[in-house]
Amino acid sequence: MNRIMQRYYPLFRSYQRLRDDLLERLTDQDLAFTPGGTNPTLGELCREIGQTQQAYIDSFRTFTLDFEDHRPAPPARDVAGLRGWYEAMDRELEQVIAGFTDEELAEKQVDRGGNFRISIRANLDIYKEALIIFYGKATVYLKLLGKARSEQWEEWIS
Repeated sequence: MNRIMQRYYPLFRSYQRLRDDLLERLTDQDLAFTPGGTNPTLGELCREIGQTQQAYIDSFRTFTLDFEDHRPAPPARDVAGLRGWYEAMDRELEQVIAGFTDEELAEKQVDRGGNFRISIRANLDIYKEALIIFYGKATVYLKLLGKARSEQWEEWIS
């Protein structure tokens, strides 16, 4: 087992599980909510973070981060579809990260465009930051919908 899986991934999983916590509190109808203006629906916001995760998964395979390659995603109005999609990607991400040797973790870098190359661990950290940004946005939607947030959500995000 590589050092990311031993030392980092257990905590990282806790960040991913906040998405599960979010979906447990939502209905398909909630996914259609938008605070107005040019803001996306909550479902579109949820689909966007899934597409972001897929880009990161692919970057760990190709060592190039590309946000333009969008695979089919579930409808932005289906909680069960989003949940299944997230679960499949979470397994895929864990499998990809677990497949690296410590030597590969030390040597390989992900090209994020231009001359910006970073380690696999740093790339995973930046994805975690994308999750935190998503949770901050989702918090606004939850508050506007009058939805309760879990204790972990309150402690880590709100």
